[in-house]
Amino acid sequence: MILDPLISVNIESLPRRFALQPLTLKQIVRDLAEYHGQTGNAVDLLLIGGLALQAYGYSERVTVDVDGELIGELNPLITFLQQRQIPADLGENISGWSIVSMPPGYRDRTSVWHEESGLRLRLLEPVDFIIAKLRRGTDQDLDDAEYVATQYQVLPADVQSSAASAINASPQDTALFLFKKTVENFCLRMTSQ
Repeated sequence: MILDPLISVNIESLPRRFALQPLTLKQIVRDLAEYHGQTGNAVDLLLIGGLALQAYGYSERVTVDVDGELIGELNPLITFLQQRQIPADLGENISGWSIVSMPPGYRDRTSVWHEESGLRLRLLEPVDFIIAKLRRGTDQDLDDAEYVATQYQVLPADVQSSAASAINASPQDTALFLFKKTVENFCLRMTSQ
């Protein structure tokens, strides 16, 4: 197919097969409980995206997908979510999602947000959540990290200490310089409020 170079197309102007609906914690709990009931597969999910923000208390945070670290069988759950048109970014090791590792021991510091038969949803310790967001460092991530830092009274010194642990656990790479700058700017942003 040859496209006319004078025609401007962007992703927003393309028709969608379906519209993504906002996803809530209530809905994902119901869907994951249904998944467990249908398959017998237990779900142990560490939430890290917009749903985690909702669990941290930011009820206005809108998301259309599930992001997290899963203990259990990934492929059947992904298929189940796709059938419900719920995008998901799941893996068994969120530390591997970036050159910058998560601070060592982050899994041990999680808290259980919701638990019922065959379903457990966990949250990162607030400072670990902040590091997870700073590793990517988009404007939305910085806003999410700032909300959690404010809500849970996380101090810049705690962020810096946790970031240092993450850096020490990471492979040597020039990307660490960018992460250090992101942490530095975020901590300045925290102190200027």
